[in-house]
Amino acid sequence: MTWMAHAGDRTRAVHAGSPPDPATGAIAPVISPAVNFASRFGELGLSAASTAGSAYAYSREGHPTGHMLEGRLAALEGAPDATLFGTGMAAVTAVLLQFLSSGARLVVSDSSYAGTAEIVRGTLRRFDVDVVPVDTADLEAVQAAVDATTALLFVESPSNPLTKLADIAALSEIAHRSGALLVVDSTFATPLITRPLHLGADLVLHSLSKFLGGHGDALGGAVLGSAELVDRIRQDVGIRLGGAISPFDAWLILRGLETFPLRLDAHVANASALADMLEDHPVVTRVLYPGLVSHPQYELAARQMANGGPMLAFSVTSPEAFGAALEESDGPLTYATSLGLTRSVVLWCDTTELQHTTYQLPPAQLARYREWAGDGVFRLSPGIEDAADLTDQLTKVLDRCLAASDPKATA
Repeated sequence: MTWMAHAGDRTRAVHAGSPPDPATGAIAPVISPAVNFASRFGELGLSAASTAGSAYAYSREGHPTGHMLEGRLAALEGAPDATLFGTGMAAVTAVLLQFLSSGARLVVSDSSYAGTAEIVRGTLRRFDVDVVPVDTADLEAVQAAVDATTALLFVESPSNPLTKLADIAALSEIAHRSGALLVVDSTFATPLITRPLHLGADLVLHSLSKFLGGHGDALGGAVLGSAELVDRIRQDVGIRLGGAISPFDAWLILRGLETFPLRLDAHVANASALADMLEDHPVVTRVLYPGLVSHPQYELAARQMANGGPMLAFSVTSPEAFGAALEESDGPLTYATSLGLTRSVVLWCDTTELQHTTYQLPPAQLARYREWAGDGVFRLSPGIEDAADLTDQLTKVLDRCLAASDPKATA
């Protein structure tokens, strides 16, 4: 498929990694649920490292359906190679355990997915890894934190849930001057909005359960980067930790990827429309969306992102009133965890509660965090519904909040 090198993103999302099946001619990706694969005497060793001559031996080490998915993801990301895991957190864990050891330093964004924060705050520190949370939007703070013992600089861009950006090109220079690797969790951005590897990152992570799979029915994670780095992960912790993706989940994500560019257009359009509407409502005190001029890093977003992205966060005068009004409302918006689904979901992210479960920042750093988050934000992941239906429900919820706080305002 040499023509794929010049194909567009929508074409790659449909065709990359899965040519027609050579055995049957099937044009849809074929699920191979086999755990074991036949080999010849002398080709099959007792470990993955000693297995030679056979493409597949045992599905924990790789399987045909997963291989197709790796090829498609690499094509979309513009990456030399990709390796898969059963969840996004398994992908995060694999990278951390592959490149960190006792005494090494991890510099990590203080605004990040709670699961990432929990493993670095708890598990890694038990193994004597020096974990340093830092505001990765502050280049001087990052430069001060990165030293000769730093093995990884780990960032999210945009971050979960605050949509805070990391200047990937600048951070790559800081990391590489000290011999560290720059790892970017780009789940919020997806491969079609930001390509961290092209900006100097060494590895990029995605939760495949979110926008790439898109339907909320499959778990998966991926690490992408150079063939050398990715193969180290695949052959070491990738196999030994046992966090393999199932063929069925890999197949569901492959199917989801075929419509990913089309879905993403709808996600972004809805996010932009809702951000504009929220910014104009008197009950809303803060809107964090990289596509808004009011976003503190709007200029960086314009340089680094293809558009404002599919995720936003906002604060209101009374989270409790908003929650009650949402529960009583009718419409497509659902209060639920996760994101990147075809249906719209919203979740309250309380700052105090997050600090208990994540980094437990010192006072000065916490004050900086609160400059963005305040007491908390509602994380909003718009789905692919009609924007008018989402706007209508959200407006009614906000109007009810306004009436509760000031009956004269809606009289």
